[in-house]
Amino acid sequence: MSANRKGDRRERELVNKLDEAGFAVMRAPASGSATDRELPDVLAGDGEQFYAIEAKSSAGDPIYLTGEEVEALIYFAQNFGASARIAVRFDREDWYFFHPDDCYVTDGGNYRVKKETALADGTDLDELVGHSTQARLDG
Repeated sequence: MSANRKGDRRERELVNKLDEAGFAVMRAPASGSATDRELPDVLAGDGEQFYAIEAKSSAGDPIYLTGEEVEALIYFAQNFGASARIAVRFDREDWYFFHPDDCYVTDGGNYRVKKETALADGTDLDELVGHSTQARLDG
């Protein structure tokens, strides 16, 4: 399966999970290709929380995003009134979310998320949407 088809499938999976969590969700397929404007892969909101999400998946290698991708995500999110998030998914793992400031920046200005970092430090979907155990205890 081509990387693009796999990435598209992963983005649709993320959209479905956010929809199941009660969010209104829009996917911008092939973001950036239909317009000169850089668009996030996914927009999601539930009336209280709004996210502009750049989604990446990998079989197990670290996930890299260019500095330009992340800058465009932050720019769009700020202008839209959303929180910028980088969503990563490694094979046989769940989705994990990071604020761009929480990602490692390489000497070349690219952003990197390793699988170990995602599993140890990433925000899972339940926590992102406010369904975490702590949120249920607090609520």
